[in-house]
Amino acid sequence: MDSRRVPFRLLLVTDRQLCKDRTLSAVVREAIAGGVDGVQLREKDLTASELFNLAGEILEVTGSQRVPLLINDRIDVVLAARAQGVHLATHSLPIREARSLVGSDLLVGRSVHSLEEALQAQTEGADYVLFGPIFSTPAKVKYGPPQGVKRLQEVSGALRIPVLAIGGINRDTASLLSGSGLAGIAVISAIQGAHDPCEAARELAAIARRISI
Repeated sequence: MDSRRVPFRLLLVTDRQLCKDRTLSAVVREAIAGGVDGVQLREKDLTASELFNLAGEILEVTGSQRVPLLINDRIDVVLAARAQGVHLATHSLPIREARSLVGSDLLVGRSVHSLEEALQAQTEGADYVLFGPIFSTPAKVKYGPPQGVKRLQEVSGALRIPVLAIGGINRDTASLLSGSGLAGIAVISAIQGAHDPCEAARELAAIARRISI
């Protein structure tokens, strides 16, 4: 894999609670129609069985559009559902152990919140990192104060692997990331909480194309 490329510029990180009266699979379908080219299934409250079933529903949508699906933490579900990768939190299995389980053909990503964590993830063999939170957002309060654009630039400049930004990114803030050396952006509420997920994704996808390397 090219050390500066991942197969997505606009990554949708799921939170089905934001979908209100719509199913997650329906929102994912709309988001992909608008330009989302990667989906990260992040539903931490589900059992393995529930997550496996939901992954199957989402894969019916993503697979038909050749959009990669990554699953948070649960390598067992990744393998059972035949998803395209796993996304690890800082408290998850070590990257090397995850890689030994999923092999070289699947993506292994890591959430990081400092330059040191990002460099460690690169050393351990991550395919990409999600760095944040960049801006203030309720979803990422427990990870500390916003990192800001300057720190994002430092991280992306120091790494050889792709860096995607996450945290408080929407159509108003995404353009501020131009020139940061990003491979892409990851969003949660900006799409799933939108009245029109397809249009929200279309706007963000256009911005992601402009600001990504």
